[in-house]
Amino acid sequence: MKSLQDSLKTVKFALVMIPFNKKWFWISAVAVFTGVAFIAASKQQASYSVKLARLKYNGGGDWYSSRTALKNLAVFCNRNIGTGIDPEEQQVDAGSPDIFNYSFVFMTGHGNVIFTDAEANNLRNYLTSGGFLHICDNYGLDKYIRKEMKKVFPELQFVELPFSHPVYNQSYSFPTGLIKVHEHDGKPAQGFGLIHEGRLVCFYDYQCDLGNGWEDAEVYNDPETIRAKALQMGANLIQYSFNN
Repeated sequence: MKSLQDSLKTVKFALVMIPFNKKWFWISAVAVFTGVAFIAASKQQASYSVKLARLKYNGGGDWYSSRTALKNLAVFCNRNIGTGIDPEEQQVDAGSPDIFNYSFVFMTGHGNVIFTDAEANNLRNYLTSGGFLHICDNYGLDKYIRKEMKKVFPELQFVELPFSHPVYNQSYSFPTGLIKVHEHDGKPAQGFGLIHEGRLVCFYDYQCDLGNGWEDAEVYNDPETIRAKALQMGANLIQYSFNN
């Protein structure tokens, strides 16, 4: 039996004929295969029309947690609701003008959050200009994020969204609201929102942990039914943010 190395040597020196300018030329098969692979990869990259971003913030909280969440959400949405989202996660600072390049920004963590006045102003401008922020309480974020979002929208309060709200009724229906991915304090999962001039600009899942439900299956070994529901709710948020 040929070894893999011998097989590769065979391919390397194999020749194929290709037409060019009404003539036929011999060319290494490796060059052909490499070219085809490059073209396929380029077409795949070109098919991605939008990117998702993770919000980086100061204060000491682990903004980087749920590391595989956005990748899996992008893949799920592309397969099931026809989006063209790049699975490669982007990261953006709260005060960066680059945030305006993303229609959907994800924020998570377990601990402290601090927005400077400049960052709060940047977030406000982003959200009132059509952007969307999904905050996921990865347990321990609540008391910090409520205070900091007051810097962004001093005039607004987080309100619990009714189950009839469009975020629960996109491609997937959630007639009783959010599911519980992880127990946390054993309280019911709740979905809160900041509504600016009639538009939901920020969705906050509390005591739910949607982001953990998007993680690779082996990270938490959650039941597949829970992971599927979490991804479906994520798809609803993506769909809503893209259309509102």
